[in-house]
Amino acid sequence: MDEDIIQRAVAVLRQDGLVVYPTDTIYGLGADAFSENAIERVYQVKMRPRVMPISVAVSDVEMLAAIAHLDRRADAFIDRFLPGPVTVVLRAKSCIPEILTGGTGMIGIRFPDHPVPLSIIRELDAPITATSANIHGRPDPVSANDVHVSHDLLIDGGQLPGIPSTVVDLLHWRVIRPGSGIEEIGAFLAE
Repeated sequence: MDEDIIQRAVAVLRQDGLVVYPTDTIYGLGADAFSENAIERVYQVKMRPRVMPISVAVSDVEMLAAIAHLDRRADAFIDRFLPGPVTVVLRAKSCIPEILTGGTGMIGIRFPDHPVPLSIIRELDAPITATSANIHGRPDPVSANDVHVSHDLLIDGGQLPGIPSTVVDLLHWRVIRPGSGIEEIGAFLAE
């Protein structure tokens, strides 16, 4: 992987810029998850209603635990399925800007199994937004040509699988949106 593109992405993020990046599912739109200005830009370019929360991506379980409240059951789920194509929904800690939770107090967290976002997040040393790089309600982007939202940098990762992450509410122990790996996740939740 080109180390220069990672440095460029981090420089953009530190200036409240937006980076389109490949993941193990679709292209994501990344902004510094601790910058309300950057998060506002994400809502604007996606034309996304402010009441809808925006997920974030982390690079390890320690970062996840720093931004969300975990219990034993959540830990067991995370150990089994992350990193991977899963978004876990947990109670947000106070360090997370309220705008990301859509006023719910909950935060969706991705720990993607892809070297590009993991390198960016590690280098930035902070979570980034993990929403799809599309206009709200439009198809999820699976190639760089599918990206039609305004951005400051796009990292082309080629054609991606295109199956969105499975979203799992670990507070209520239920699937919110089925996606990649749903059979195995459903079986685990039923145990």
